[in-house]
Amino acid sequence: MNYIMESAEETRRLLLQEQVDDARSLLLATGLTPGDQALDAGCGPGGITRTMADIVGATGRVTGLDMSEVRLAEAVQRCMGMSQARFIQGDIRRTGLPDASFDYTWSQYVLEYLKDPEAAVAELLRVTRPGGRVVVSEIDGQGLNNWPMPEALEEGARTFNRGLASQGFDLFVGRKLFQVFRRLGLRNVRVHVVPQYIVAGTADGRFLDDWRTRFTALAPAVAPAFGSRAAYEAFCDAYLRMLEDPDTLKYSVLVITEGVRA
Repeated sequence: MNYIMESAEETRRLLLQEQVDDARSLLLATGLTPGDQALDAGCGPGGITRTMADIVGATGRVTGLDMSEVRLAEAVQRCMGMSQARFIQGDIRRTGLPDASFDYTWSQYVLEYLKDPEAAVAELLRVTRPGGRVVVSEIDGQGLNNWPMPEALEEGARTFNRGLASQGFDLFVGRKLFQVFRRLGLRNVRVHVVPQYIVAGTADGRFLDDWRTRFTALAPAVAPAFGSRAAYEAFCDAYLRMLEDPDTLKYSVLVITEGVRA
């Protein structure tokens, strides 16, 4: 997996993102219950793992899985004192966990980075017990839903997306997972579409800082698609001005796909 968002600011960005997302409501709505054995696949610094551990309680268990030693160390610290939380290093496509180990498996903001997201869903399915739930929360067109948006900025956004795609990043993975779940044989497949953000007017400082952090981290991967670093930075500056425009609507959605292992 090519984690193109890595930077010195990534932990802070991930934790702020977790605070904005209403993960607790999504977890409860998709069937996480007290006493469950649950997996947080791609747990990052452990913010959502902590929420899951709180929901399953002392009679349950949450396993946080991540490839990054740094993120896992942060997650261990964040869940200190919660005996029902444990952490292991591993790849979501090849976890090494036993078959049918979990009542509920969850992953958020991971499959967008994978060239083979179906392999990850198949692995989540394998480690879920029959009757258990597989739930994946993903972006779909993040950053592209803005109006009005000048044609030059639209073209820049298309170039930005091509740069991401060249690194194996799929900005539209959310819409594709319903078919993947069905193809893999999950039952009762359902899809929830919820706001990731809605900014009507001028974006606040936190939102602008989040996009600045993204643009800085992504520069090595995406700037070549623009032909030069200067052209990339010109696009980023124009995009940030659009985010500050009081007359522009900016929004994005999460697509949460859930299914039951047969």
